[in-house]
Amino acid sequence: MTTSGTADHGLRLIPFHGLRYVPERVGSLAAVTSPPYDVVVRPDGLDHLESADPHNIVRLILPQADTPDARNLQAARTLRDWLAEGILSADPEPALYVYEQRKGDLLQRGIIGALALSTADAGIVLPHEDVMPHVVTDRAGLMRATSANLEPLLLTYLGDDPAAGAAALVERTARSTPLFSTTTEDGFQHRLWAISDPAGLAAITADLGDRQALIADGHHRWATYLRLQEEHGSPTEWDFGLVLLVDTARYPLQVRAIHRMLRRLPLPTALAALEGHFRVRPVDGPLPMAMEALEEAAERGNAFLLTGDGTFHLVTDPDPALIERTVRRDRPEAWRRLDATVLHATLLDTLWGIPDTPEQIVYIHDTAATVDMAERNGGTAVLMHPVREAVVRDLARQGVTMPRKSTSFGPKPATGLVLRSLD
Repeated sequence: MTTSGTADHGLRLIPFHGLRYVPERVGSLAAVTSPPYDVVVRPDGLDHLESADPHNIVRLILPQADTPDARNLQAARTLRDWLAEGILSADPEPALYVYEQRKGDLLQRGIIGALALSTADAGIVLPHEDVMPHVVTDRAGLMRATSANLEPLLLTYLGDDPAAGAAALVERTARSTPLFSTTTEDGFQHRLWAISDPAGLAAITADLGDRQALIADGHHRWATYLRLQEEHGSPTEWDFGLVLLVDTARYPLQVRAIHRMLRRLPLPTALAALEGHFRVRPVDGPLPMAMEALEEAAERGNAFLLTGDGTFHLVTDPDPALIERTVRRDRPEAWRRLDATVLHATLLDTLWGIPDTPEQIVYIHDTAATVDMAERNGGTAVLMHPVREAVVRDLARQGVTMPRKSTSFGPKPATGLVLRSLD
């Protein structure tokens, strides 16, 4: 089954009038970009981005006000003002965009476009993580108010012949002069090109038409796309959503873990609850050395690193009987053995009794920021080891979603380089 606007068998990526910053109207393109909304560490990172440039995109993706409605209205007003003032402008021709990220030896290229939406049962776009309803509601309110896709999701597909189809067109385009080149403060260089000629667009359409994609980053925004599509009916512009498609046969993504900071669980209490259920042993710091110990332990089975008071504790070897009792049995064994599965079913739900709510658990991509926040709040940082992409893709093809916030694929597209208006 597919939803309206979707190709029958595979991906359908269509050109759009990209909404982009006018370079002459901002301090620099780098200064108006942001990481994706859920990677921004709040409040410090948010304050830093807001002060980087008065037109930083964070004022649209994370508007600051007292209520959700006020935040959404503020974002909509800001977007209208920036369009009226010529801060943002729509490209005259609809296009697909080749997007490149480069840092040292790391190079990633992909295509940004408007992708026809489809539900998971269509088998075209594969989710691999559950979503939190309150986050979807939050993002839906923002998209509804602004009538825009403010940041592209990151999707991957597996190409075959690098000398043909979309892959060849991406490489050929990247040898031409880009629309812009900018380097953000994290050291990544970003370049963007537009593809608007009919032959190029047709080649991409033909190549992607029988492929499926994995959602690497942006499950909540994809769920938001589907919710708003249902609200608006069909056919409309809401049948499509802004994505970056990367061929991971050509450009393998990096997979990182997403860590947890438990706001109301002091480290001594967390460790005491594990006695008799897991092997717990102290490991030497500083943080990079402790993370090496976690990496080594993760090769042999479930492993977590707990900290929050300057000491580090490696948690391994769960009691098999406890796992049998706490982890659901109606899933593949690969899912039952995931660190995130054991963390949520056995540690959070059973031993610690902590509900998965924003008041209790903060999800953070950056390791040092997780530790710092735990130390400042008197909480516990639970540091994770990443899952391999092959495991993620295999489970997704089986229709099995992983526990929420199990993985962080990257590099993620910078937010603010190209937007999509739905008006």
